[in-house]
Amino acid sequence: MLSLNDRALAIVQTMIADAEALQLAMKRLDNGTTVVDAGVHIPGSLEAGRLFAEACLGGMGKVHFCELNFGEFSLPGVDVTVNQPALACMAAQYAGWAVKVEDPSSHKNFMAMGSGPARALYRGEPLFQSLAYRDPAEVAVLALESRKLPSAQVAEWVASKCRVSTERLYLLVAPTASLVGSVQIAARVVETGLHKMLVVGFDLNTVLSGFGTCPLAPVAAEDLRAIGRTNDAVLYGGRAWYTVRADDAQIEEHIDKLPSSASKDYGTAFYELFQRYHGDFYKIDPSLFSPAEVFLNNVASGRSYHAGRVNLDIIKQMLAE
Repeated sequence: MLSLNDRALAIVQTMIADAEALQLAMKRLDNGTTVVDAGVHIPGSLEAGRLFAEACLGGMGKVHFCELNFGEFSLPGVDVTVNQPALACMAAQYAGWAVKVEDPSSHKNFMAMGSGPARALYRGEPLFQSLAYRDPAEVAVLALESRKLPSAQVAEWVASKCRVSTERLYLLVAPTASLVGSVQIAARVVETGLHKMLVVGFDLNTVLSGFGTCPLAPVAAEDLRAIGRTNDAVLYGGRAWYTVRADDAQIEEHIDKLPSSASKDYGTAFYELFQRYHGDFYKIDPSLFSPAEVFLNNVASGRSYHAGRVNLDIIKQMLAE
């Protein structure tokens, strides 16, 4: 069976082999786990972010840099092509694993959002109940969005959850406010639309392929501002195209629910929303988390559907912060 973790490992090995040029740092923990620093104590790079994103996709997608024309101005961005989106995005790329481990060495908890194909080994999230896929790999690749590098205790906890040895665990780490952070979050544009489909009840098994574009958020000085900017880039500047084989009636029932404009919180910059809800991420309307614009082409009927729009006002505000 296809292994997302084995495919991701091939990308990670490329990152390690070219670490100096990519401005990455590799550390081997005492228990044998490999940690790749992609922006904590080292700058990282755009190319490192591209490879980081492709590893998150389990080697089932391609990320390229491009120029995005928004009429009044152009911005650097990414375009993302995804094969087997349910596997690449939901079983791997989705940041659905809230990693929280007590770290005795610092007397503090290590906390990070985990994404990447190691999630398919852990299978601890409810969405895996609807995914029949099981990865046969004996190696695990997990990407962590964090300002802190994980300790050996964190690695042991993750390895035990994934049922692999610590020597066969690879942890990629990048803060939100970093070059790699901006790239890898922009590259989630197809995934956010697919997750929205899951939320509204659209059958993910009908999705044959995905393509998306998203502007790169300018790197912020601190992570909270970066969370605002990177979310704004996807929610107000992201576009996603999906090829599906479904009933037109199913598409017509769901298409208007798919873009971010379907949310009651739409139209406000993400950082402002975060402040409005007193820093409680979970009070933000979950239907906001999707691309600004969504297109579906149904190969069963040949018809195409569209909903949403890019919001230039919020994109301009993101650039002016």
